[in-house]
Amino acid sequence: MTAELTAAPAVQRAGESTDDLPRRIGILGGTFDPPHVGHLWLATLAADAIGLDRVLFMPAAQPPHKQHGGVTGASDRLLMTRLAIAGNDGFELTLIEMERSGPSYTIDSVVELRRLYGDDAELYLLMAADSLAQIDTWRQPDQLLERIEWVVGPRPGVALPDPTSLEDRFGVNARRIHLLDGPSLDVSSTQIRERVAAGHAIGYLVPRGVEELIVDRGLYRRERRSGPS
Repeated sequence: MTAELTAAPAVQRAGESTDDLPRRIGILGGTFDPPHVGHLWLATLAADAIGLDRVLFMPAAQPPHKQHGGVTGASDRLLMTRLAIAGNDGFELTLIEMERSGPSYTIDSVVELRRLYGDDAELYLLMAADSLAQIDTWRQPDQLLERIEWVVGPRPGVALPDPTSLEDRFGVNARRIHLLDGPSLDVSSTQIRERVAAGHAIGYLVPRGVEELIVDRGLYRRERRSGPS
């Protein structure tokens, strides 16, 4: 099973007018180990609510919170992500973190994406409520919010914060955080890996192509669990 890996366009393509370029762009980062329907739903919910022209799926090469091993190899995670978004013209894979050495800090990626897409593009960082709850463990969260607006989707078991708590933490920049109202899916990559290791079904938790790749390559079976990517 093969799939072409393509980076998100950074500059205007030949024959493409500036009017055709996406102007409202969501960025969804993560380990994607594996990508699942929860990731796709968050991207869809955000695109619908904010009116995004495109959502970039940005797999991390070296997730800062997972630098001590236990992450599937980068090539498998890239291919799974490519398969997960196949068929949706509004979703694209960006290799920006895979092509940069060192830990994959979101703020570094946002700086680079801003440079690539220019000041005319409106960039939005997509995350679920559990990521927002841990935002102070991220690198330079206040500077990150100054550079890009955040769009936060619901997550089962994690309440969305109220505006007052956001204002207490982020001050006037709290207005740059958009909380999404909509259904949430109780599915996680950890849960999927555990089900595969135990020999249980994962159909409908991940796209069919992702499921087939996991089976074909024997990913997440206990004897195949890998070290750092």
